[in-house]
Amino acid sequence: MTKPAAKLTLALINRSDLQARALLLGDRLDLKSFKLTDCLSPTPLTLEVAATGGIAVLFRYGVVVLFGVTRVDEARFVELLQPLLSNPYNTPDIEELAIRIGSNQLGVQSGTVSLDVLSLEKLQLIADALSKHLVLNLYEHKVANEFDKIEPLAQELATHGRVSAGSRKLLSKIGHMLLIEHRMVGRAEMGDKPETLWDFPHLSGLYASLEDEFELNERQAALNRKLSLISDTAQTLSDVWDNKQLHKLEWYVIGLILFEIVLSLYERIGKLFG
Repeated sequence: MTKPAAKLTLALINRSDLQARALLLGDRLDLKSFKLTDCLSPTPLTLEVAATGGIAVLFRYGVVVLFGVTRVDEARFVELLQPLLSNPYNTPDIEELAIRIGSNQLGVQSGTVSLDVLSLEKLQLIADALSKHLVLNLYEHKVANEFDKIEPLAQELATHGRVSAGSRKLLSKIGHMLLIEHRMVGRAEMGDKPETLWDFPHLSGLYASLEDEFELNERQAALNRKLSLISDTAQTLSDVWDNKQLHKLEWYVIGLILFEIVLSLYERIGKLFG
């Protein structure tokens, strides 16, 4: 059984076109501070912004998607969110998407979303796709940087059969990859369908069109492959470094044993000729 559709603000009901504007503001957004009685919808958290009647859809992984919100109201709203952000970014990543209302067919064409009738659940699906698109942009950039850093180490291992980087540095890279995977799966839930579809399954075609537009599934799969490759490479390099340190330790132990033997022989010879 589907739940009844939540009502849009009066300012948006009669719109024939709309602009969606998504902002990636930080690593995490604390949504527990908002009262459910003050929101249009709790999942995803959707609020009315100012007196203009625009709405904001908020996600715990640091993204807010605005619909019908002026730049002035946007700046004020973002300022209110600052205390709730973990590691806020100095310059947020921004993505915009045009929405046209009154079309005979739902979908995305030429970068514009076409809707027959405007509804809150449709805007929430658009917000979900836009937010995941922004998060993928961020992680794709981070992973590309790690690729650039780890490639010379792998090349050194292939050419010289050794690696000069310290184990702490290599373990740090592994930690970075695990952190990205945790944020993608745990916070952004990149592989999951939005909860809105459970209540409005007839909108699955619209969301599929948005997934195709932003290539969410393909990009996530490619990113997972890169994360796995970087993690495996860093782990291999770390094992090589650890084995190198182990060999050094073994030589130190052998040296100490030889020193003890020499010292013992020296004491015995001293006693024989003393």
